[in-house]
Amino acid sequence: MYKALSPGAVGVKVDGMLDAIKLARESGFDGVEVGIADVADLIDNQGREKVRAYFSEAGIRPAGWGMPIDFRGDESAWIKGLEELPRLAAAASDIDCRRTMTWIMPCSDVRPFEENRKFYIDRFRPISEILLDHGCTFGLEFIGPKTLWTSQKYPFIHTMKAMLEMCEEIGPNMGLLLDCWHWHTSGGTVEQIEALRPEQVVYVHVNDAPPGVSLDQYVDNQRAMPGATGVIDIAGFLGALRTIGYDGPVTPEPFGNGATWARQSLDSIWKTAGL
Repeated sequence: MYKALSPGAVGVKVDGMLDAIKLARESGFDGVEVGIADVADLIDNQGREKVRAYFSEAGIRPAGWGMPIDFRGDESAWIKGLEELPRLAAAASDIDCRRTMTWIMPCSDVRPFEENRKFYIDRFRPISEILLDHGCTFGLEFIGPKTLWTSQKYPFIHTMKAMLEMCEEIGPNMGLLLDCWHWHTSGGTVEQIEALRPEQVVYVHVNDAPPGVSLDQYVDNQRAMPGATGVIDIAGFLGALRTIGYDGPVTPEPFGNGATWARQSLDSIWKTAGL
């Protein structure tokens, strides 16, 4: 495991890949998320080796990229995204940034559970196949808070087990974007993580939860820096990931607070977990 920065997740705007690398280096991270379209454009204009050198010279690893396809919208936007994805996945492979991820809304006002599940499987299978051709893995994030999955007419997937079951139906390169916030708010356990295979975890987010809130009352955007409150068992969470052999990025996602503070919070939880 290594410490990676997602600028947007800590409330920082960056101007493209080079700015993201600079921010990650100056803030003391080991890796950084990138905008894959920006990477592809740079490769087209400057070549693969030059773009790879930007990372190696800074001592920063390319950690991952958010899925750019509009899979939630109408069919034409999804098809357009599928047409563009091979170029983006090839660029990701060129710089050895083979982890992509997205989140899944845990409810719907228009599709009952099984219809919604089929919708996502149908939308994600072609994406998975394109990614597989380029050696990329795809992580799906389940959203845990009950206040969210009960906020619309039809509840949807909001636990690790149910998300893994859908991933298995989509493709062999599918797994979890595992966020300790959603693991905690869904009632997840350390033993559940220890039962995973390392390839089932594509990406990891960390944060903490406010004290004095019951499990059913958490609100998704009301979070704290990793280790700040001690409500989430971050030592157990990271220890379980270490046990299964997860070796990918660990990214803070408190929705604000700044890059340097985020890195310092990772240092603290690394120490807490004995990493």
